[in-house]
Amino acid sequence: MKFEMQKAIILAENIKGFLSFVQNQQNKNNFRIDPNKLYQVKLLIEEYKFHILVDELIRINQFDWDEKYTYYLVDQFNRGITIIDEYVKNNSHELFIISARLYTLKNLSSSFGKVA
Repeated sequence: MKFEMQKAIILAENIKGFLSFVQNQQNKNNFRIDPNKLYQVKLLIEEYKFHILVDELIRINQFDWDEKYTYYLVDQFNRGITIIDEYVKNNSHELFIISARLYTLKNLSSSFGKVA
């Protein structure tokens, strides 16, 4: 179970990095990214409460493995990341810089599989 805890913490740290990356890109005056489309991504992040998911994943996997709650949080994250990924694919010319981070997050979250 130690391995599953480490995977959950790595996922949470990568989500946190994605959140700060989106925030930093929004604060910059960047000519490569359409600010309105980036703002829509930020609204989707807030709608699916990724900040809370990150904090909870780190909290519950810091000392002990809670399989059921971890899989619940990862499932909630997958719901949000699927919507964001679809939006980024539909606007790939303006949001191409985000696609690599989304690919990493989707692969990390898919390593958890399904709860039986």
